[in-house]
Amino acid sequence: MDKGEQLCEAARNGDGGKVKALIDSGAEVSYFDSDGLTPLMHAAKLGHANVVKILLEDGAPWNALSPSNLSAGDFAMDSGHQEAFEVLLNAGIQAELILGTIARTAKKNGDSTGDYLDDRVSFSEDKLMDSNSKAVMMAWEKPLMEAHAKAVCSGGGHILNIGFGMGLVDTAIQQYAPVTHTIVEAHPEVYKRMLQTGWGKKGNVKIIFGRWQDVLSELEHYDGIFFDTYGEYYEDLREFHQHLPKLLKPGGIYSFFNGLCGGNAFFHVVYCHLVSLELENLGYSTQLIPLPVKNCLGEDVWEGVRQKYWHLDTYYLPVCQPLQDSE
Repeated sequence: MDKGEQLCEAARNGDGGKVKALIDSGAEVSYFDSDGLTPLMHAAKLGHANVVKILLEDGAPWNALSPSNLSAGDFAMDSGHQEAFEVLLNAGIQAELILGTIARTAKKNGDSTGDYLDDRVSFSEDKLMDSNSKAVMMAWEKPLMEAHAKAVCSGGGHILNIGFGMGLVDTAIQQYAPVTHTIVEAHPEVYKRMLQTGWGKKGNVKIIFGRWQDVLSELEHYDGIFFDTYGEYYEDLREFHQHLPKLLKPGGIYSFFNGLCGGNAFFHVVYCHLVSLELENLGYSTQLIPLPVKNCLGEDVWEGVRQKYWHLDTYYLPVCQPLQDSE
């Protein structure tokens, strides 16, 4: 048995001393066995929190994935091993704060927002698609958008939405009859369709065409703000959050489409905690409201879509407000 197999066996047995000795003798902490599992996954699956700590301290990748797209955190979470789960969660949060390896993409890799804005899009009754058959927005999100609208409109007044898409959240916002309803939309075809369908004629609606980064000077102060852009990354969301203190009134409510790492349950939990932590550092509390979505996501929903952008049974709707308002 080679050292990698020995390390996996020691991890399964919860033998921290042997795990450490094997690592010191050159065993590879990122080793995958014949089942596609790492020593960290084995330790997490069986709840050996002490071994999980040892492996992480010696550089075991917390975000490695098994053939079934599960990480060590998923194994701990699914098996109900709370201590091992929390160790992995903290490791993931710390790693993402420093490196941002999962949901952040370096700007040097190209401006995908620009790519999307130059792309042709197609509208149908239940989806908005780009030219590569990737879904920009889909009708299954309607109940989520209605919940977001209810949250950001809870105080009435002046509402801002970044990203029109299919108009699901804006249609819901209109039901609350805000004093003003400002919509920022950057895609020329979506903007054209907005005008064709009468959004520019609504008395309380102001449409601003352009990327939110380019039209900040045209924005005012709002009682409720919703953010849902396509073709951007976590870094763009973080950048928008830096502007919240100037955009959101005291007592206001902010929310955003929480599609962060929607393909993996544990990564999603990591990013829910990460964004909450970063918003707290900016002076905002974040409540994550669980909404079940499993029943509205049958396989037929994704027919004609190149890849699913959501794989989870629960959606966590963020409701953010200034910390002094929540105390």
